Amino acid sequence: MATKLTTIEPPQGPSTTLIYNDWYPAMRSESLHGKELVTAMLMDIPLVLGRRADGRLFAMRDSCPHRGIPLSCGWFDGERLTCKYHGWAFEPVSGQCKEIPSLTSRDMLDPTRIYGTAFPCEERDGYAWVYVPEPGSGRVRVDETTLPPVPEAPKFGPRFRSQHLTADLPCNVDHGIIGLMDPAHGPFVHQSWWWRKQASIHEKEKHFEPIEQGFRMASHTPSANSAPYKLLGVYGEPITTTIDFVLPNRRYETIRAGDKWFSSITTVTPTVANACRIDVYAAWNIFYRVPFITAIATFFGKRFVEQDQVTMIQQAEGLKYDPTLMLIDDADRPAKWYFALKQARLEAASSGQSMRHPMSGPVALRWRS
Repeated sequence: MATKLTTIEPPQGPSTTLIYNDWYPAMRSESLHGKELVTAMLMDIPLVLGRRADGRLFAMRDSCPHRGIPLSCGWFDGERLTCKYHGWAFEPVSGQCKEIPSLTSRDMLDPTRIYGTAFPCEERDGYAWVYVPEPGSGRVRVDETTLPPVPEAPKFGPRFRSQHLTADLPCNVDHGIIGLMDPAHGPFVHQSWWWRKQASIHEKEKHFEPIEQGFRMASHTPSANSAPYKLLGVYGEPITTTIDFVLPNRRYETIRAGDKWFSSITTVTPTVANACRIDVYAAWNIFYRVPFITAIATFFGKRFVEQDQVTMIQQAEGLKYDPTLMLIDDADRPAKWYFALKQARLEAASSGQSMRHPMSGPVALRWRS
């Protein structure tokens, strides 16, 4: 089961523009089994999700196209999703209507020409990833449309352990993302004996470079004032880490020490326009034979994410009044790049032109943390 952190009050802060035509994790796929129907909010869209008898996941807008009643109120037999109100039956992966019981032999209407709103849905790393197209762009025909690859954490061998964490954030996705990439908050938000202390702050220099739809913190030796990285020293190999941010909402981190590795994908997903959810999926083969390593990692990982969540809940108290904010250099430069990348992508989607990357080339940033 997913490790779910503190439940939060409904957000009251400002909303933001959302990025469409991409994949977002709607929920953990382990909740989808048998004939169960599960609901979720994603990008201001109410969804109903399930798993067909053949194992294929599906995600439909939780609304019957006939009279709008939630399809999640109906029945799913493993093949068809049937509306409770009038019995309209849908094949849920395509959304195609298969039956309208009220039709008579004299009716000319062909039910199969009617579609409920279905979204491409794929399973990766234990998540149900849903592709959300631009509103009004029509039905996505997967067999006729080339979609971007479904995101997943990189793996470097068949034997690994994994774990995931999730937490709701009472802020829009922009604030969630720039909090995710903020390099200066660690010694203050994450003060602890097992991570770092405020007294350990020192100056750092990191090198960044543009990549498609994002930017990369180039391979480097991780911070000496972070205890988890020090543990990898037991392998006697040089330790390197690489961090990528990729639109619309993904942070990838890969740590290598010889043939030992740790990788993660962290996403900040808008549930509605002024609230989001953070999901962390990690895979590793370090300390593979250490007893209870997954439970230990979960304990410390949960504490780490919960510290971020509490801070974001506190920040939301100020954000709900929509104050004027500032970003500084160099510690806030990644946040500036995010906003510039987002704007460039939105402009490209609107104009139909290629996206213009805001970074002209590699750059070194310096800050204290």
